[in-house]
Amino acid sequence: MRLQVINFIVSPKYFDFTHNWFSYFIILLGNLCRNAWTIVVPCKASNNSTLKTIIYYTLNKKKIINDPIYGFITIHHDIVFDCIQLPEFQRLRRIKQLGLTHLVYPGALHTRFQHVIGAMHLMDMALKTLRGKGIEISVEEEIGALLAILLHDIGHGPFSHSLEHSILTDVHHEHISSALMQQINAKMEGKLDLAIEIFEDRYPRKFFHQLVSSQLDMDRLDYLRRDSFYTGVSEGTVGIERIIQMLNVRDNHLIVDQKGIYSVEKFLMARRFMYWQVYLHKTSIAADTMLLSILRRAKYLINKDVKLFASPFLSFFLENNFRKEDLQRADVMENFCNLDDNEIISAIKVWQYAEDKTLSELCKMIINRNLLKINVVDQAITAEDVANQKKYVATKLGISEEEADYFVAIGKLSNNTYSADGDSLKIGMKDGGLKELSETSEIYNLSQVNKPHIKYFITSLK
Repeated sequence: MRLQVINFIVSPKYFDFTHNWFSYFIILLGNLCRNAWTIVVPCKASNNSTLKTIIYYTLNKKKIINDPIYGFITIHHDIVFDCIQLPEFQRLRRIKQLGLTHLVYPGALHTRFQHVIGAMHLMDMALKTLRGKGIEISVEEEIGALLAILLHDIGHGPFSHSLEHSILTDVHHEHISSALMQQINAKMEGKLDLAIEIFEDRYPRKFFHQLVSSQLDMDRLDYLRRDSFYTGVSEGTVGIERIIQMLNVRDNHLIVDQKGIYSVEKFLMARRFMYWQVYLHKTSIAADTMLLSILRRAKYLINKDVKLFASPFLSFFLENNFRKEDLQRADVMENFCNLDDNEIISAIKVWQYAEDKTLSELCKMIINRNLLKINVVDQAITAEDVANQKKYVATKLGISEEEADYFVAIGKLSNNTYSADGDSLKIGMKDGGLKELSETSEIYNLSQVNKPHIKYFITSLK
């Protein structure tokens, strides 16, 4: 006999459906049935008032993903799987997590897709840990938190942070993520309402948002572990399992139990090392700068009516300057969702043969990894330094100083490992009190870690 539908009507007076054993029971029962099945469970609302929440479990789409970092990751909820299957989400398979960092660390070819799946897995672990410590979390809240972390990077464009403010003018990827989540929510008839509230920090139980975005969130825990693995930079290795086991909730805010302070200190130092060795590596910064210059030059030429090869989706953004308010336009979002790393690389491969010498040289340098020289210093770059480098580039390439501006770029690198201001890390003491991390840490230089360390750079020809 095969059961397709199983109905439970059990009083929450006798059963707590937030406990892990109930989830395991449901999964086991579903495996026994070996067919599409549904369980309808009346349960208590989060305010413990009345039986007013109906939960629908449909595990006919239960999937397992084999991740090189965590092993097998199980997707328990239909709606999570449905979101993963969306074209907007599948696009993340074609966007590298670390942009052009593979030019420094050849193994850094992992994608945004891998990262958000991993972050979702850590969120699942964190929620189970908190439930085990007596924190009441409803199934709706669980699904909302999983979807919030799953979709938190859906707004990333080609090469992630490298072109974050270039494709759309001065628009942060989080704004695009919010717009896309709203768009998906409309298609799903409001099933993402809670996820959006959590993502935008509008949900009263603040710890859900803190698990998505804070000083110690699942996003940071995953990308440190993952980026460390794929780059081979062992200093970024973090004891994720230990940190998650030490998480707790006090007054609806996320805290760390006192026993976990050493693991948190290790996390902060690992993050600091990863920024200097990977995220702010000078060669990677030079490549990112060149990529920005290429798109800036391409836009300039197109505005001068120069015909350049580009896909229709890339041309749409090269020919126009869209801002945050344009995210409400359907054509803007549709074209953005068709952009990925392949669009940019294809264009650069063709542009290296362009008639414009500036564009051609920059593209050849990227394709052949003949990158600009970059000097990183502790003092701000002077106007005289910039002028001298422009003259040098103009002379060497036989171009004007105005065109040399595409080869000479200045900027600053800021490594802010931890900030005690605002949403700081709170440590739950054994006596029941709360202390800010810097008050309990034994790291002698935590005060320095609390301050952003700034360096300056200038690029030029070798």
